[in-house]
Amino acid sequence: MAAFVSRYAGAFLDVVTDAKLDTAAIDRQLNDFLATWNGSRELREFFTNPAFPAAQKVAVLDKLNAELGMMKELRNLMAVLIHNGRIAQIAEVATAYRSMLQERMGIKPAEIVTARELSQEERGALVAEISKLAGARIDPSFKQDKAILGGTVVRIGSTVYDGSVRGRLERLKETLTGNP
Repeated sequence: MAAFVSRYAGAFLDVVTDAKLDTAAIDRQLNDFLATWNGSRELREFFTNPAFPAAQKVAVLDKLNAELGMMKELRNLMAVLIHNGRIAQIAEVATAYRSMLQERMGIKPAEIVTARELSQEERGALVAEISKLAGARIDPSFKQDKAILGGTVVRIGSTVYDGSVRGRLERLKETLTGNP
């Protein structure tokens, strides 16, 4: 990630926090803008084309905002990115902002890999246990991988908890063969 991305994301997070804005509403509005951005090649080309002046791009942003209804702080972030020639990195800024927000709220992202699809009840119980393990609230993302045979593999940051059958078999093999 480019250094400027974290600076914009951090500054925007400070604005959101200081103004006590509804972060869920900001997230929805950011998703709406990104969906529009990703769905329109012409829009991306217009906003990233240096032949058009920033004032004209902001005018188009304001027309777009009339439909999307973004909070003024989010609209202002977009305008600053346009004026500084950084609008093409809006998805990166959004990802960094979300990551910083979760960190500030004490939420850790967790990737949970299971061999089979889990029921909602099983997911809830697993998330509760992983939250205890992490000592924090977690934001889980679930993936399915039949190659682990059974059990669960959990990744929180750089820490991996391997409770999979495949992992246990590999550790048993290492113990039996003496090859760590």
